[in-house]
Amino acid sequence: MLVRRLWLADFRNYVETELVFAEGLTVVVGRNGQGKTNLVEAIGYLATLDSFRGAPNDALVRAGVDRAVVRAEVRHDDGREILVEAELARTGRGRVQVNRQRLTRTRDLLGVLRVSVFAPDDLVLVKGGPSERRRFLDDTAVALSVRHDARRSDLDRILRQRTSLLKQAGGRLTPEIAITLDVWDTKLAQVGEELTAARVELVAALAPEMTLAYEQLAGDEMPVSLEYVAPWRTVGLAAALVAARTDDVRRAQCTVGPHRDDLEITLRSMPSRTHASQGEQRCLALALRLAAHRLVGELVGSTPVLLLDDVFSELDPTRTAALVAHLPRGQTVLTTAGDLPAGIAPERVLTVVEGRFVDGPPRD
Repeated sequence: MLVRRLWLADFRNYVETELVFAEGLTVVVGRNGQGKTNLVEAIGYLATLDSFRGAPNDALVRAGVDRAVVRAEVRHDDGREILVEAELARTGRGRVQVNRQRLTRTRDLLGVLRVSVFAPDDLVLVKGGPSERRRFLDDTAVALSVRHDARRSDLDRILRQRTSLLKQAGGRLTPEIAITLDVWDTKLAQVGEELTAARVELVAALAPEMTLAYEQLAGDEMPVSLEYVAPWRTVGLAAALVAARTDDVRRAQCTVGPHRDDLEITLRSMPSRTHASQGEQRCLALALRLAAHRLVGELVGSTPVLLLDDVFSELDPTRTAALVAHLPRGQTVLTTAGDLPAGIAPERVLTVVEGRFVDGPPRD
């Protein structure tokens, strides 16, 4: 899978631009604030209709205008060529089209374009809270199977309804509240068990890929492990919800379930969140992204487009050289504010200055 051509109109700092990418490695060079990350964000947005930076749609529309357009020609491995277009509105609803046909659900877009994004903020995958790691697992699971998106949506809906009921209870477990909780707990147990089983299966598949990716980047065979942490699984979610009901009513919160689980990353048998160095944590975060990228490519049969935003600024020279030596096959778009490292051989180099591109590296 690859992005052949990209058009941007009024997206972030881009007024209007058209780009052609190499089938292998394209490097985008530019000083900070010129639009490198905005470009990566635009490609990523077409895959999921979501900003990997967590920005709302109105922030993606250039100041002073009402709408932005992101359009790309995507070629699949079987030779199919697909035109995907997103129109973003500063207020109100936007529009998404695939081959000029309007889509009514975001889910229908998933799989048209698959991307793997690594950005400096990905350090939160190791240092941050459990929600970042749960999101990583669910996003990867969706890339493997669109059905997981439905499970995730169902879980979110059930949790909202159950939490609303708990707040209505006002701390009192009346017979009426108990009867309604029984209904929502049955739904939560079913969807939660299914979603968690998919996460556990994914973690088992990711673990060997993670070990390999870390060894390649770090240049050393260090024991790395991944473990899905869900204490409720020892008794099952249905029983765990019953046991937690009194506390849930008192606190007006859903205290048990997959929305509280975590992915534990250990290095040298110690929790990486608290015991790994900053350099090791950055290496682990990148290894996790690369592991997911490779796994999706293997299981889906089509390698996602790899987007590496300012990755060299977060790596020391040794790990930079290791990444260059082990860049995955397929299309990669890589941005950098500095000089290109030794050994890298891009098929195309673009320089961006204030939202405008020129071919070739920066001129002195």
